[in-house]
Amino acid sequence: MKTSQKVVLGAVSVLSALTLVACGNSASAKKPSGPVTLKMYQVGDAPVNLKTLLANTNKVLEKKINAKLDIQYIGWGDWATKMNVIVSSGQNYDMSLSNGYVVNAGKGAYADLTKLLPKYAPDYYKQLSKDYIKGNEVNGKLYAVPTNANIYAQQMLTFNSAYLKKYNIDVSGIKTYADATKVMEEFHKANPSVATLAIGQGYVASGDYDYVLGNTLPFAVSTTGDGSKIVNPYDQKDFQDILKVHRQWYKEGIIPAGAATFNQGYPLNGDTWFAQVQTQGPFDYGDNALKLAANQDVQSEPITVPLITTSQAQMANFVVSNTSKHKELAVKAFNIINSDPEVLNGLVYGPEGTNWKFTGKEVAGVKQIELTSEYAKGNTHMAAWNTGNNAILYLPTTVTAEQVKERDASIAAAKTSPLLGFNFDTASVQSQITAIQNVMAKYINDINTGTVDPTTTIKKMDAELKTAGYDDVLKEMQKQYDAFKAANN
Repeated sequence: MKTSQKVVLGAVSVLSALTLVACGNSASAKKPSGPVTLKMYQVGDAPVNLKTLLANTNKVLEKKINAKLDIQYIGWGDWATKMNVIVSSGQNYDMSLSNGYVVNAGKGAYADLTKLLPKYAPDYYKQLSKDYIKGNEVNGKLYAVPTNANIYAQQMLTFNSAYLKKYNIDVSGIKTYADATKVMEEFHKANPSVATLAIGQGYVASGDYDYVLGNTLPFAVSTTGDGSKIVNPYDQKDFQDILKVHRQWYKEGIIPAGAATFNQGYPLNGDTWFAQVQTQGPFDYGDNALKLAANQDVQSEPITVPLITTSQAQMANFVVSNTSKHKELAVKAFNIINSDPEVLNGLVYGPEGTNWKFTGKEVAGVKQIELTSEYAKGNTHMAAWNTGNNAILYLPTTVTAEQVKERDASIAAAKTSPLLGFNFDTASVQSQITAIQNVMAKYINDINTGTVDPTTTIKKMDAELKTAGYDDVLKEMQKQYDAFKAANN
């Protein structure tokens, strides 16, 4: 689960390492007397009990591979900038959640794990779907330890159940934005002081498209057609129709005034919102993850189909730095984190007995746990989506055996994007892409929040994109995409 306003990034958690204990590779090198420390960077705010979490983890790591982790956190606002500096300056670190995975892998910043991962992380490697491998290959090589979690994503309109009950609103028939107009208008009329559709800066409307360079740049393939051509989604009728709905909602006050520049967000656990756009995947078990995060009931209705994409395959990629003196050891550590239930559950749920306890029961063959109020506070554990293998997590009492079956069935049934595994080499058109980024930064928030008329504004935007070199990028992108398809058919 993640909010649609946080583009992933790709984005996300970073583990970076400044190696404190050097260990030579030559036969004459002395072995360290104590455990090797792998210093790691993580994104966001550190759990208040980080020392406790690491102490429990390091007991296992020291016993199994004579290593320990030292995790340091970088805030969301600083993460991309600081990690760019760490990588570009060649700082010596061991492990990290990737930042700009394809670009930095292509530059040689990350270690080639094509052979190292199956050799030194065999337990975890065997569990990884081929889609994770395909989605992370750069020029035929693997540079990532992908987190096995939501291999597919689906966009949802998520509603605050308290308001649904209060106003007796039924949202069960909603399949598109347009379908939601009636209930949006009904709620806004009854409670105009609450954000009806709670969106803000960074929001991009959800359509049936997969983006080559992320949804802030207008290069995408339609997931409802044959996927053979890369297009500007803003020029397509189906996406323009979605934007027209947003424009109508903005004029009616359903989308709050000033949404294009609002960057404070709407906390899930608050009552300041009626509906949000959320991203869900199979390991969210329907609304279960959202309910835990919100600490209140929500109801979500899908507005896109489940889709396996490159961006999902790269959602939480861990990497080993090429500057690391402990590449093999780092991969071994990833293997333990992603295959040892004691280690991973201790990080994701926090300390046993304080944050959770076993119920003595199993759900679909997996141990069941009961979460406590300490877990609900949210700052005494790590996030599942960017920590490790979700398949070995214990299941809280809110997850049923039927939901586990639905999870596995939905993964098997999910549609695969035609872009899966295609990573565009931007080297020959980097200046044009920079110019295009500047144009999009000027228009994207206003258009997607309904602040401006999409028809007239898109015409202006297209003219500026053309001047910025859009056609040059599209031509090169289509050329590479055609070659990619020919090589993979």
